Amino acid sequence: MPKNIAELPVSILDLAAIRDGYTPADTFRNSLDLAQHAERWGYKRFWLAEHHNMASIASSATSVLIGHIAGGTSTIRVGSGGIMLPNHAPLVVAEQFGTLATLYPGRIDLGLGRAPGTDQLTAHALRRDLQGSVNDFPQNVQELLTYLSAENRTSRVRAIPGEGSDVPVWLLGSSTYSAQLAGYLGLPFAFASHFAPTHLQAALNLYRSNFRPSQYLAAPYAAACVNVIAADTDAEADRLATSFYQLALGIIRGTSKPLQRPIDSMEGVWSDMEEEAVGQMMSYSFIGGPARVQRQVQQFVDATQIDELLAVAHIYDHAARLRSYELLANLGQPTAGRPVTDYAGQSR
Repeated sequence: MPKNIAELPVSILDLAAIRDGYTPADTFRNSLDLAQHAERWGYKRFWLAEHHNMASIASSATSVLIGHIAGGTSTIRVGSGGIMLPNHAPLVVAEQFGTLATLYPGRIDLGLGRAPGTDQLTAHALRRDLQGSVNDFPQNVQELLTYLSAENRTSRVRAIPGEGSDVPVWLLGSSTYSAQLAGYLGLPFAFASHFAPTHLQAALNLYRSNFRPSQYLAAPYAAACVNVIAADTDAEADRLATSFYQLALGIIRGTSKPLQRPIDSMEGVWSDMEEEAVGQMMSYSFIGGPARVQRQVQQFVDATQIDELLAVAHIYDHAARLRSYELLANLGQPTAGRPVTDYAGQSR
């Protein structure tokens, strides 16, 4: 049946962006403020990604930041989108998320990725043991699931806390590999279409066709992440998006710097080839006023039939980022007569 975006669960992926001229401490304050607003606006989850050695992202100690966000909220689910499992011993991840689930019962999600979330040199520094590789991912996922299970209580190696904690485990992917594994294990699956659009439909098809009901999930449950930059007008959103384009351009060029202020135009900043490369990599980016974004997001949901939408917004100004997520939360909802919040605590 067609899915109306007004009824679809919507969640946030926060990359904890460091803005030019600001510090990681500012980033963490803004992430918590966003999560508190998102909780009031009805968002289902607030996830944080793991990245390393990037001047624009502050969520390297992901589990610590999850605790910070969960401690400052009360109902929204908080989790990882995701923990890059090749960087960590499964037992350590089970203990960390078991601790989080003990502190914040019923609110913690554990999303797992198989990429390192960084460059190869930094990956080596993280792992220390250079014999490990992403090819160990299926075994590491199984080991982690075992540590989190109540049945592991008779084992000689136990995750305490963590054992029997029922932390929902998701597999995340930007290709078809994790989609097939998630289906085989009967786990929920989330696709990173916000930066890797090419294999989205193939991954969703593989996940659904290979899904086997499990103790974790009776039927397939798929989420997809997209870039959303919404504003009160198309023109305002287009200008805000230039910060996002500059960030994407840095990825294309292999440079890393904090999130830049918006500019009037990208003309002269990128070449035609670079513009095309950014457009291809970030093709699932929905930018505009409420009507334009609603149309784009609904078309995406119609095409993918996802069960949940994850959104990330690379917006420099914190108040504008809040406004973008507020507009997204209200897509398809009647807004007549509803005061629009400004973020000095008043209505406008």
